[in-house]
Amino acid sequence: MSWLVPEKKRNIPGKRWLSICLRTLHLIGIAGLSGAFLFDLPMSAWHNYLILTLISGGLMVLKELYSDGIWLVQLRGQIIMLKIVLLAMAWFYWEAYDLWIYMLSIVLSGIISHGPGKLRYYSLWHGRVYTRDVMQGRPLGKVKDSGESE
Repeated sequence: MSWLVPEKKRNIPGKRWLSICLRTLHLIGIAGLSGAFLFDLPMSAWHNYLILTLISGGLMVLKELYSDGIWLVQLRGQIIMLKIVLLAMAWFYWEAYDLWIYMLSIVLSGIISHGPGKLRYYSLWHGRVYTRDVMQGRPLGKVKDSGESE
């Protein structure tokens, strides 16, 4: 699995600005998409925002996976995957709950994006904070909080 979780984190030139741009586009998409969930607007009013949300979100996931696939076993990745499943289920099966799931997704995003590092890097599979240090058998080093430099 070294292709998914490399020995060292892969570097992406300009990663911080790429993250900022993608997150900003994603927020614009989410704001426009609210027309579907909050105001029952016709699809023509929010469809382009859906596309923007899906593309920017997909690119953010790909960026994280390319940098370091360990993200998938940490809550920060698991919550994103849960949101995708919940939103897909709401869209296709639970139409009566779609507004609540949309709101829950926003709440989960806020918590996992801005929560402390010990929450973001926690792994349900391992039952503890799981970082590259721990994965490589070293003691847990400093766990960075959201917004903190690497």
